[in-house]
Order: sequence, then C-alpha cells, then structure tokens
Amino acid sequence: MDITIQKRIEQWQNPPFDTSTIQEIKQLVAQNNEKELYERFYTTLEFGTGGLRGIIGAGTNRMNIYTVGMATQGLANYIVHQGNAAKGVVIAYDSRRMSDVFSKEAASILAGNGIKVYLFKDIMPTPICSFAIRHYNATAGIVITASHNPPEYNGYKVYWEDGGQVVPPQDKEIIREVSKIQDITQIKKMNFDEAIAHGIILLVGDEIIESYAQKLSQVRFKSDELSPIHIVYTPLHGTGYRIVPQILKTSGFPNVHIVEQQAIPDGNFPTVKSPNPEEPEALTQAIELAQQINADIVLATDPDADRMGVAFKDDNGQYMLINGNQIGSMLLYYILLRLQQLNKLPKNGFVVKTIVTTDLQQEIARHFNVTIENVLTGFKWIAKKMKDYEKSHVFIFGGEESYGYLPLDFVRDKDAVSSCYFFAEMAHWLHSHNKTLKDFLYEIYTQFGYYNEKLVSLTLKGVEGIQKIESIMKHFRSNPPKQLAGTTVTAILDVKQGTLTDVMSGTTKAVDLPASDVLQFTLENGSKVTMRPSGTEPKIKFYFSSRKKGTDIKQLEEEVSRYNETLAKELLSTIESVIT
Repeated sequence: MDITIQKRIEQWQNPPFDTSTIQEIKQLVAQNNEKELYERFYTTLEFGTGGLRGIIGAGTNRMNIYTVGMATQGLANYIVHQGNAAKGVVIAYDSRRMSDVFSKEAASILAGNGIKVYLFKDIMPTPICSFAIRHYNATAGIVITASHNPPEYNGYKVYWEDGGQVVPPQDKEIIREVSKIQDITQIKKMNFDEAIAHGIILLVGDEIIESYAQKLSQVRFKSDELSPIHIVYTPLHGTGYRIVPQILKTSGFPNVHIVEQQAIPDGNFPTVKSPNPEEPEALTQAIELAQQINADIVLATDPDADRMGVAFKDDNGQYMLINGNQIGSMLLYYILLRLQQLNKLPKNGFVVKTIVTTDLQQEIARHFNVTIENVLTGFKWIAKKMKDYEKSHVFIFGGEESYGYLPLDFVRDKDAVSSCYFFAEMAHWLHSHNKTLKDFLYEIYTQFGYYNEKLVSLTLKGVEGIQKIESIMKHFRSNPPKQLAGTTVTAILDVKQGTLTDVMSGTTKAVDLPASDVLQFTLENGSKVTMRPSGTEPKIKFYFSSRKKGTDIKQLEEEVSRYNETLAKELLSTIESVIT
C-alpha cells in the first residue's frame, strides 16, 4: 500500500483522535482488510462545489467529526476574512445518522472562531434553512444532509447570504480555504454549552416555521375555506414529519392522513429500500393507505424535505405515480393559469428550469408570455438566476426533473414543503371545478404535445467506478454518435467545452453556461439525449426526452415511450462496450 496511505492509517490510530475512531481503524488493521482501508484513506473526502458527501465512518475519505470539522474550519476562515462573523451562520440538520452530532460540531467550531450561529433545536427541512438565512440576514448556512442517499451516507451543504447554495467564484474560494486545513490540530472549537450560555450559539425553535407559514399564506391562491379533499402524506422518516401536515392543516386541509410508521424520524429508514420519492417502492405504504381511505392525492417528501413525490387516481381508480417532469409541469401550468385568471400575472415574470428538465415547461411558459431560462443541473443554478434577475424580473417558478420545485420567491432552494401545499391546492381547485388531476395533466398534453422523459442511472462505485465514468464521457466526446435509434444527430452541446455544434453545417458557437461535464445530443425529430456524471453520488445519469403532438394521449404515450426505450437500449449497449 502507498506510503501516504499507510501514514494516514497510522495517524488515525493515535490521539488526538477519539477512542472509538482509533478502535474502528485498529479493528480494520487487525482484520487485514486492505480493500476497506484503501477506500477509507486513498484520498481525503473532497470538499467540492456542493460541500461534502460520503459514507459515515472513520477515515480521511469518510464523513466523521474530523472531516466535518476541517471543512467547517475552512469555511470559518473564509467568513472571518470576509468580515461577516457577526452576521452569523444558520445550521440545519436532517434525521440521518450523526446529523445532530455533525451539526453541533460545526456550531462549536464556528463559535470557536467568533462566528454567531443559529442552530435549529430539531431536525428541519433544507428549504427552511434557506428561508432562515434570509430571515436572519445571516452570511451563510450549513445543512447536514445526504438528501435521499442510502442510510450509510451523510453530507454537508453550504449556502450563502442569498439563501442559495454557493456558486462561483465563492465555492472555489471556500474550497481553497478548506484545502488549507490539513490537520485536525488547526481546528478552533468552543464548548457547545458555553457557546450557548454566551449567546454565540442561538437555538432556533418553531418561530421560524411560523414566519415561513405566514409568508406562504400571503402567496397562496386558496381562501380559508376548508377543503373536502383527502391527502395521504409520508415524510419517509425525515424532516417533513411535522411541518408539512401543519402547513396543510392551517391552510384549510383538515383531511391529512399521515403514514404513521414513516412519520417517525429515523436515519435507518427502516420501512423503505431507499428514502427517495423518485422510487415507486418508497410510496408503497402511502398508496396502500390511500386505497384504504379513498384519498384524492398522495404526497411524499425525502429526508430533508426538498424533493416531493406524487400519486393520484387514474380513470380506473388506481393510483398512478407521476414523474418529476410531470409534477413540475402541472405546478407551473396551475400557477401561471391562476395568476392569469386573477389578473396577477407579472409582465416581467420569469421561470427557470435545468437543461435536462422537460421542454414542456418551456412551451407552457411561452404560452403565458413568461421568460424562461435554462440552467445547468443543480438547484444552485436556479437560485443564482433568481439572484441575477431579482431587480429586473419577478420570479414565478423553478424546477428540475429530479422532483425538486420552488413555487415561491422567499426560499432559494428546492422546497417540498411549499410544493406539497401548492399541489394540494391545485387538487382542491380542480375538485371544485369537477376535474381530476389526471384530467388536468392530459389537458396540458393535448394543448402542448405529449412529452416523455426517461432517466437511466448507472451506479459505478469506488475508484474503478470513477475511472469507468471518465472513460464513458471521454468516448462520447471524441466519438459522438451520428445517429441514435435511426434518427440523425443534428446538434451537440458540450457544456464542459462551452460549445454548441450544428452537426449539419459543422459550425460551432459558444454557450453561456458554466463549464460542467455534460454532453447533450439533439436529434432531427427534436428528441434529446443528455449524459452527466453526478456531482454527489457514484453515478452517471442519462436523460432521454421525446415529444409528439396529437389528441390520443394513450397512443402517444406508447409510441414516445417505446422510442425512448429504443434510445436508451442503444446508448447503453454502446456504453457496455466502452467499459468492459
């Protein structure tokens, strides 16, 4: 094993590391578990543009109080250099393993650097942290979460004063400060209880939820009348367990039925394989409850309550799960329609979506004469566009295909709390007009065309996985396909190179997007195929999007779905030959 790795292993078996950490490493050494030791120490857990994310455990390449501590010290140094220590930092955490421990550690380190801290007393949704940063006029925020990742993961996300996750150039500046912290002896720390006693750490309670709810009540369309619709809600053992039912009930939805087993915060997520509302299996218990009580809609939020999943009844009374593009398109159309009906649609309104989110939303925005902007994948780019436009435009809606939406302007990250509210409100409004949610979705398709999107993720773990993902992207950059599923490729967007190539004419122009490892192929029939390595998980994602107009939605669904399947099958066959 490399001498640097051996040195790291040796260091972690001695003080100043704590006893349990030392024992964890010593046990692996005694077992001669070289593979596990290599994975834990071959690198240091990278503080990237999104912060930290990794498997919980001892080691330089794991989430633990030391890697969290060094990251926090680097962030603290950056904040002090900026002269913003007095404004403070908001810290929120989810129900995952060690989230409370990591949040207290971060708070104690910030306090040790003379930085005021607003720490939530209880687990709290990510969007509420974004809201609180603006509410308290703080300089930054930290959320301890790994979103919907498996139970063994945790993470650390950094936000700035606008309430959005950090973007260039600040992300790189913070990374530079974090990279300077090479040893745990560089960490400055104050006793947690002393910091509270001295008023450096302030514990935040439900008053922030009340402020958020008040602002939400000012932008909703529904009046105070009680709704007859029945809602099943599951927080999937996460942070939405109190706030989502509370918001719904105080907004006139008395019939909220919670999946009790999944309403208990638990970082082991015992009732699901994955606490991800994108996964149909995660909503199994919620749909079972919905069938028992004949509910109108099913709503689910992930552990940090920034993503939302939805199911509602089809024509046969069976519950249909809709995807992230469908949820976002329905919310967008509903909000724009209601604003128009109430004569409140702003002339300078704008909508933001990511480049892999359905172009149906582009069609909807244009129909209402609303500006729409396409940004890179990742909600931080939507937040950045909100900041860029806040003096000239009125934000209406932002969304991405991966079940994240923002239907209001006082939060700067995806927000499943307000999204749950607006989806419930939409169901209520349709019910009052004798329409179903399925009717509404099909009306949108009839008006704008049937859009079908397919996502395929390849999970490739470890060092070998990273190499395979790199080889896939390298292959398609140097050998772009001329055809896919028998259809000619007409344009290639290479976000890493910042170019858009017209294949037919051979001309290339620059694109105004930050550099990112993304390739997108546009086909002659308007279909798009996008490939993107995940920035937070050991995955590479492939997005397929196609469209066809007509009135027989069922037939269109079959045709376009089949075409996307063919696209995916062909592409994955090529990938198989690249990585084997």
